[in-house]
Amino acid sequence: MAPPDLNSLPSSPLPGVFPSVNGRGATGASNNPAASSAPRTQKPNILYIMADQLAAPLLRMYNAESQIKTPNLDKLAAKSVQFDSAYCPSPLCAPSRMSMITGQLPMKIKAFDNACQIGSDVPTYAHYLRREGYHTVLAGKMHFVGDQLHGYETRLTSDIYPGDFGWVVNWDEPDTRLEWYHNASSILQAGPCVRSNQLDYDEEVMYRSTQFLYDHVREGPDARPFALTVSLTHPHDPYTIEEKYWDMYEDVDIELPKVNIPKEQQDPHSKRLLKVCDLWDVDFDEDQIKRARRAYYGAVSYVDDCIGKLLDTLRRCKLDDNTIIVFSGDHGDMLGERGLWYKMNYFEPSVRVPLLVSYPKLFTPHRVTNNVSTLDILPTMCDFVGTKPSPGLPMDGLSLLPHLEGREDEGHDTVIAEYTGEGTISPLMMIRRGPWKYVTCPTDGSMLFNLDNDPLELNDLVKLLEKKASLSVPLSPEDDEAKLIFEAFEEEARQRWDFDAITQEVLQSQRQRKLVWGALKQGKFTSWDYNPQDDGREKYIRSHIPLDDLERRARYPAVDQWGRETGSYVMYDQAGSHGE
Repeated sequence: MAPPDLNSLPSSPLPGVFPSVNGRGATGASNNPAASSAPRTQKPNILYIMADQLAAPLLRMYNAESQIKTPNLDKLAAKSVQFDSAYCPSPLCAPSRMSMITGQLPMKIKAFDNACQIGSDVPTYAHYLRREGYHTVLAGKMHFVGDQLHGYETRLTSDIYPGDFGWVVNWDEPDTRLEWYHNASSILQAGPCVRSNQLDYDEEVMYRSTQFLYDHVREGPDARPFALTVSLTHPHDPYTIEEKYWDMYEDVDIELPKVNIPKEQQDPHSKRLLKVCDLWDVDFDEDQIKRARRAYYGAVSYVDDCIGKLLDTLRRCKLDDNTIIVFSGDHGDMLGERGLWYKMNYFEPSVRVPLLVSYPKLFTPHRVTNNVSTLDILPTMCDFVGTKPSPGLPMDGLSLLPHLEGREDEGHDTVIAEYTGEGTISPLMMIRRGPWKYVTCPTDGSMLFNLDNDPLELNDLVKLLEKKASLSVPLSPEDDEAKLIFEAFEEEARQRWDFDAITQEVLQSQRQRKLVWGALKQGKFTSWDYNPQDDGREKYIRSHIPLDDLERRARYPAVDQWGRETGSYVMYDQAGSHGE
């Protein structure tokens, strides 16, 4: 069977009336007889799958010419509302994730870099869903510092990254490269492997996640609805992946980056990124670039396999008909475009993320072209379960429900992003609206792009206007429009951000955390990292548990003493072949 043509999905919903996801007109009843034995909950389950550093422009669902093999993701996209212009709130792991789970912009919650902690009193989507009776569960990476739960009732794994102040950025010494920053090794050492730290981690995430789904369905019809977040660390660098996925691209002539900008011609922030990532004095040849990209492609295919396993587990447990699936990422990866690697900037490969919502019985698959953000996930999940973010509390995200229900004229089209992490020496901000992308920084100046006319972001309209002004060249009608748009963005930025105050707040936070971290490293070290408990005494054969009851309890679908399926009900105290 030929794969679905994801680029031919309609950009507006099919005719018809959408029942509301919050229960107004939705019964939750299934038309699938095979799902009759699934646990019945009034509200749908939620499975939120995250990938790390996954660049949306490289995926087949956004790029018909993509070389990356993602059959499971393509099938999911064909059954989803697909957001073609989704962005992260900050192009770095922790700030992006903290904003995503809280629905608040990074500066508001002090998520300045990868070593920032947000207050335990800041509500997250896990708090809202848990308050509505959901079992909120996290498997995988979330990059919490300090509090390791933030509303999740259950955490199935530890994090892959440290939950402390070890990775503090230092604006007091902007020219000092810290040893834990990215460097050239991920590119120079790219290639296949038998095993890696990231593979170890994601294999554990997948095992714990699928086991949770099995445990949930074996609870029977009285189980609470779940909100399970599965957060994979792939395809984050280092660029290495096991041979199976490396070999998938053996006969593929890996594409080189479309845009190459000499280092001396880079914008000020990009120059700093090349230096802090120790890339300024390194030139990669075509083979090195292709090997890094090939490993990344393989890592994306690995993520695709993980998605397929999760969806297959839902199906086999008869949970698929009553589970909303959300798929996204925390940020992208430049992967050599413009001569840049990793993330930490506002160019499309770094800041644009995939975003899918799949629940076909309520949301007819279609494409949404409006600009949206993962900041919008919290209020959207609230709508999924029939609640709203508490009035009077801060909230920057906006619900995606109008877009999901095909009411784009009622939806939003503006994205705000904020960044004060590696490579910055002052706040770097973005506004994305309509075809326009505006980027501003007090030390670097501003940039403006029209992505409809310039999807590769090669023509900075601010530079163009400045050049024409210096040469006294008359402006064209298009130039006049760009000038008005730019001036409006400049005024909006002045009204939105107090750059001096933000700079001082970031500096104070950095200084405090550096002092505290320096002290905590002296003497006995007490880790803040989460360490999940795994008690085998109640899972496997033990003398204090009736043997047949244990084995029957663990079997799904459940059977009676004669081996006949009983739906989701487990019959206890039934002696069988082993006796007691």
